[in-house]
Amino acid sequence: MYATTSYPTYAISAFLCVIPLVLAAPTNEKRQGRTCRYLPGDAGWPTDAEWSKLNSTIGGRLIRGIPLAQHCYGSDYDPAICASLQDDWIETATYYDDPVNVMAPYWLNNTCSPFLGILADPYATNTSSVPDPSCLSGNIAVYAIDVNNAETVAQAFKFATEKNIRLSIKNTGHDYIGRSSGQGSLALWMHNLKDISFFNYSSPEYTGPAAKAGAGVQFKDAYKLAADNGFRLTGGYCPTVGMTGGYVQGGGHGPLGASYGLAADNTLEFEVVTTDGRHLVASRTENSDLYWALSGGGGGNYALVLSLTIKAHVDGPVAGAALSFANSNSNLYWDAIGAFQRHLLTWNQVPGLALSFGFDNSAFHLNMATWPGATKADINTALSPFLQKLNTLKISTTYISDVQDTFHSHFEKYGFPDEIYQTNSSLGGWLISPSMVQNNLSYILDSYKAIVTDPSTSVKRISAISGNLSHTHVGNKPGSNAVLEAWRDSLYTVNLAQGFAPDASVKELQAVQAKVNRWQDMFKPLGGGAYINEATYDDVDWKNDYFGANYDRLLRIKQKYDPNFALWQHTSVGADNYWELNGAGRLCRV
Repeated sequence: MYATTSYPTYAISAFLCVIPLVLAAPTNEKRQGRTCRYLPGDAGWPTDAEWSKLNSTIGGRLIRGIPLAQHCYGSDYDPAICASLQDDWIETATYYDDPVNVMAPYWLNNTCSPFLGILADPYATNTSSVPDPSCLSGNIAVYAIDVNNAETVAQAFKFATEKNIRLSIKNTGHDYIGRSSGQGSLALWMHNLKDISFFNYSSPEYTGPAAKAGAGVQFKDAYKLAADNGFRLTGGYCPTVGMTGGYVQGGGHGPLGASYGLAADNTLEFEVVTTDGRHLVASRTENSDLYWALSGGGGGNYALVLSLTIKAHVDGPVAGAALSFANSNSNLYWDAIGAFQRHLLTWNQVPGLALSFGFDNSAFHLNMATWPGATKADINTALSPFLQKLNTLKISTTYISDVQDTFHSHFEKYGFPDEIYQTNSSLGGWLISPSMVQNNLSYILDSYKAIVTDPSTSVKRISAISGNLSHTHVGNKPGSNAVLEAWRDSLYTVNLAQGFAPDASVKELQAVQAKVNRWQDMFKPLGGGAYINEATYDDVDWKNDYFGANYDRLLRIKQKYDPNFALWQHTSVGADNYWELNGAGRLCRV
């Protein structure tokens, strides 16, 4: 038996506190009737007494949703607090401990921005010095429930169903496509489910070490605790992402993917609450259809996940490397990037070798090469042909390599610190296959070059993760989970990122979103698909690009476990079957 660890919980304020908050004006509720979810201001919206009763029923765990920038507005205006928030507005730590505010500026929509508190119009530019009284709740939840157990979730589902209000689910709020928030919603806040334990798991399909993690566990804690217990876990590159939510339910790539597969390939059990209040376990042998859907079919859409049991892998030495070079000659620089793409075809056949790389028009970085069980000589030998190519091109290179005793030590050395992951960017993405590089490399390079040299924006970057995730390499059968099949023939997944100023206007945010849509569309003629967690929310062919041949089966499972579509999100399975967003941000029946 291994150690079990818990972390302190978030201090909860009184849910009926007075808040200088202006809610968006509802549309005509009589016209909408019961075919639409209620919003604050509607006659059907729950009364304070009804909210108070819910709070008593769940043991005082109801929290009023408060926009973070309230101190930049009206009578609550505090210049010191507002200035501090402006400094931290794009830091992920600002959001992941908050019950309702999310990390995506596009979805916050400047309805309560710390940079616009002196203005009535969120589309405008900051030109005045008198605080404006309007701080709109916008897309954030009106209330949140600090989830502690299955019964609390069941009561939340019951209340939302009876009162005809929207639900949302939030852990850390790492989401680019608007799935962690919702206007007029009651949020299920999972962040304080911090228990994690390591134990020996036994089933007909797998016997061996495993970890059971609550929905609030983040990789920054999980990696350290796994190492302390002699294990490593499949997880992401960003340390503040949660283990059990949209990450694993959407597939989940990471530095150990080439060794053990995606996170979804390592799932053993999900502890869930369905929207009708049932507390279930989903595994390969129990509620197997739900298990299949939760392992790669999209996050927060089929049932509420309280905990995840996942394979734990025996730890040991990990070889690592990193290199970088600058663009001092454009022709040679792009020749080098092309050579790197061709070398990926060879590296992709090396068992266990995963690469995280990125570039803009100024420099290329192999940020993190990960190879469990290899020696320093092994990783130097593997990367040597590319280093020799750079030498032939007379490109000066910075290169390091070593072996760390544990995966956690390797991650601490080569992984990015929390602060490097900031919120002021929008993403598109695509899965690039070996055949695309073999047959269309010129087109791919021309597309990358067009993106990073786009004169209309100053901050744009290509980032990618490479590792062999084929069924043969990972060791699972086709159809064993709901992971998009394009992953199995991928050489790497690429992110197409455009940054923007922390105080960008709504019009600027919309323009950025439109641009990354165009960038993502550039790769569609090549075929394949995209990783839903790192792609655009409004892809017109999202069913095929994000779910592929799995979509129809996933829809049947959605209809089985959530027949009234109590859970609704952008680009999630069934999103266009039951509800749609009207112009006022209200969910209405299709």
